This record gives sequence, C-alpha cells and structure tokens, in this order.
Amino acid sequence: MKNTPFTNKHIALGAKMAAFAGYNMPISYTGINDEHAAVRKNAGIFDVSHMGEFILKGSNALDLIQRVTSNDAAKLKAGQVQYSCLPNNNGGIVDDLLVYCLEVHDPAKSESGAYMLVVNASNIEKDWNWIQQFNNKSVEMHNISDKTGLLAVQGPHATRILQPLTDIDLLNMKYYTFEKGSFAGVSNVLISATGYTGAGGVEIYFENKENDADKIWDAIFKAGEPYGLKPAGLGARDTLRLEMGFCLYGNDIDDTTSPIEAGLGWITKFTKDFNSKAIFEKQKAEGPIRKLAGFELLEKGIPRHGYEIKNTSGETIGRVTSGTQSPSLGKAIGLGYVLSASAAIDTEIFIQVRDKMLKAKVVKLPFA
Repeated sequence: MKNTPFTNKHIALGAKMAAFAGYNMPISYTGINDEHAAVRKNAGIFDVSHMGEFILKGSNALDLIQRVTSNDAAKLKAGQVQYSCLPNNNGGIVDDLLVYCLEVHDPAKSESGAYMLVVNASNIEKDWNWIQQFNNKSVEMHNISDKTGLLAVQGPHATRILQPLTDIDLLNMKYYTFEKGSFAGVSNVLISATGYTGAGGVEIYFENKENDADKIWDAIFKAGEPYGLKPAGLGARDTLRLEMGFCLYGNDIDDTTSPIEAGLGWITKFTKDFNSKAIFEKQKAEGPIRKLAGFELLEKGIPRHGYEIKNTSGETIGRVTSGTQSPSLGKAIGLGYVLSASAAIDTEIFIQVRDKMLKAKVVKLPFA
C-alpha cells in the first residue's frame, strides 16, 4: 500500500485506517456521523492526496481535452474549473474528472496553453493510458500524482478558518474557480473552490516536498482549533457526497453507464466532437432505457450496493448503486439505476434487503 504525505498524522490522531485504491487511508477518526455533522455545520479536513493529477501543456492541449472529455473545455478561462467525464468508445465512462485551466493558448502572448486534470485514485493508470492513446499532436503530458499533496477543507466555516493563512481572497472566491499563491508559508499552492461534500470550502494542492505537507497540515489545525475544525475520513466523505447525489466512480458510474443515464447530460456538450458522441446524442433524443434515480426507504433498513430494486408488481427494474443511513436526514437513502418508466419523482419502488421487500420512493436530488 502507498502512503500519503499525511499517513503518520492520521495514525497519530487514532484514525481507523484501511486500504483504498492502493493507499493506506483514514476511514474515520471519531465516527462517521460526528465527522459528517462537523463538515455540514462547521468544518472538516480530508486528506485526498491519493487523487491523480495530470498536466497537459502545449498549443494542442485543449484540442486533446476536447476530444477525450464530454464537457466543453473551450469555455474555460484561466482560473476556472470544470466537471467532466472521459467517455469510452462504447457509450460508457472511463472516469469522471475535474479540468483546471491554468493557461489558455494565446500565440499573441506566447502562452502555449496548460491544464490540470484531476482523476480518481483507482483510475490513475487507466486514465493516463486512455488519454495518451489519443495524444497524436505532441501534447506534453506529465503525471504529477505522486508529487502532489491534496487536502480538502470543507464546511460553511472553512474559508474563514483558512483566510489568515494566505493572501488569496478565499472568502470571495467563486465556486469552481482557483488561484495560485502562498499558503501557510508554502509557495506555489493552488487553492480551488471545489469539493465533494456540497458543504462549501476549498481544496488545496501543493507540491509534496521537504516539510511542506507538515507545515500546511499543522497550520490548518492551529488556525482551525478555535473553530472546532475536525479531521474527517473517507466514510464521512461518502455519506456527504451521497446526500448531495454526487456520483461515485465504480458505484454509480462506470464503463457500462452513460452520462445521459446518470443524469450528467449537463456535462455532455454536443457542440464538439468527442468519444461516444453519437451514442449519447441518440440516448438524449430517444430517452435512455434506464436512469439513475435517488430514493429514500420508507421502512427500516439500509440499501446496499448491488441490492435489487423492484416495482409494485415484484419485477426487477434495477439495482442499488450507493446507499447509506443519512446522518443529516436520519433516514436511509440511495441511488440506483431503474427503468426510465419507474424514475419519476414519488414513484413507489421496493428494495430487496435479504429476504425482505422494503418500500421506498423515488425522490428529487439532492437529498439534503
């Protein structure tokens, strides 16, 4: 297993550690519900250094990104971020990712163009190889995943806690934008108004060298101590993202699901050419056979990944992709693909939990 720059910090804090995407990661510290509540109401810090980062540079960098992603990266200006996905050639998704525009190609200003792609930890090698096979115009590619540390400080008080540590105006940073600067005495830090919790906050990228990781971690905790900042693990990250209806690769989206089915039509732009474009256009025009739907259980139980979803006639109409007991709502919630005819809000469905059929209903996302 690989370690992150903060593995020893997690162990010293008594975190429950486990293997995730090949890394030794903290699952929880004081408990998932406690950490979840801290992020929703105050602030929590997540180590997400296991995520992958690629740099694409050159006059054809945007062209390559346009061909391999579903969203329209041509709309990005320097300092903006975009959520997108890498479609395969069969109408599925290689991965979902963030596209950071570092520099727009402008020959008049001798700016060659540069982007950072942030991908899921379990897909780093897969994504790199996928993008590389389409790189037929000499785009400079660098995999900086192992050299990059990443912390997510999330919650309504996150930016107020962090503001004294940087000259970057965190309090007024617009959603899905970023700036580079000095943070906690460390230079060349990229801070973006992004995250996977729906609770606000920022993500902090830095070069993992010398004692920079320790400096940043210690400074954040010192600044956050008066506010009750708490470390949070992957368990709370999962319950937080599920309450928002955010897709998790490997559960809710994968190589067999399309962005149209997954409710990600908004990141699928048909104004350019990209992999599986024709398949997605057909799905959008005709309507997909199945859709990813959010549901809440009306009876006691927990929906788990892989459980069958049935209609009122007892016919199997889909499967659960993600499920949990929502800490914020106090009820069981989940996501699952169902036949489109059963995806309308308030449709009554049943989740098969072992030998029981538990009543549920389709609800609007986000849950919380």
